[in-house]
Amino acid sequence: MMEPYAHPEVLVSTDWVGEHLNDQSVAVIEVDADLAAGYGQGHIPGAIGWDLHIDLEDQVSRDIPGLSQLEGLLGRSGVGNDTTVVLYGDGNNRSATWAFWLLKYYRHSDVRLMNGGRTKWTQESRPLATEVPSPAPATYRAGVPDRSIRATKDHVLKSLRDPSVALLDTRTPEEYRGELAASAGFDQTGVYRKGRIPGAIHVQWDDGAGDDGTFRPANELADLYQKVGATPDKEVVPYCRLGMRASYSWFVLKYLLGYERVRNYDGSWTEWGNSVGVPVESDTG
Repeated sequence: MMEPYAHPEVLVSTDWVGEHLNDQSVAVIEVDADLAAGYGQGHIPGAIGWDLHIDLEDQVSRDIPGLSQLEGLLGRSGVGNDTTVVLYGDGNNRSATWAFWLLKYYRHSDVRLMNGGRTKWTQESRPLATEVPSPAPATYRAGVPDRSIRATKDHVLKSLRDPSVALLDTRTPEEYRGELAASAGFDQTGVYRKGRIPGAIHVQWDDGAGDDGTFRPANELADLYQKVGATPDKEVVPYCRLGMRASYSWFVLKYLLGYERVRNYDGSWTEWGNSVGVPVESDTG
């Protein structure tokens, strides 16, 4: 018998979304790294579009959106504090899990992911629209940040020799080994040093997804992480290059497997690899 996810309520199916397209209590939101190439070419009818690097990043400092930026975004999107937010996106939902993590950081109560994201929706030949909706503005008040789900560079530094903490590198094997500074095909000049955080274990983020973009069964996910030492008794700190891929692994560990202590290191390798005075480990010498 297939093991259930620890929190199945955070996942909705494409069928569920299709049945709630006209539900005023639900906001369906597509999150893309390239909004024009994804959302702009066709999206779930009525869905709002968020740009990963504009709407969900601080545009002055390299940081997550501040309180006022997030409240403004949600208000413009017609999202109130009681709205059910359903996220989906490109790249096996890694952009959507970043938005999920941010909304949980600011304590939005009802956030869900459409399992499979754009991949599954389009594979099923479901309807797409190009019209951009204009939702009625809402008033949104974000909660006090939940800092227990965010790791800073200082927190990682203090954890380097702590056996109760598992640092989880979610990048490609080439990045983990120190051969590349970013995924193949992406700009390799943004980080001064290549390598990994010393002692980090490795599970590539999208190893948790099936061919249709949906999450693998709970028992397969558990085996994937536990066999490398990311066990439920530890605090697990995923990281990648910018924090987005790591947010996917954070979501899997915290919500699908029920790990109690998981922190996304959103500074990730861009911060670590460019910082003075922090150690780096590499297989390339």
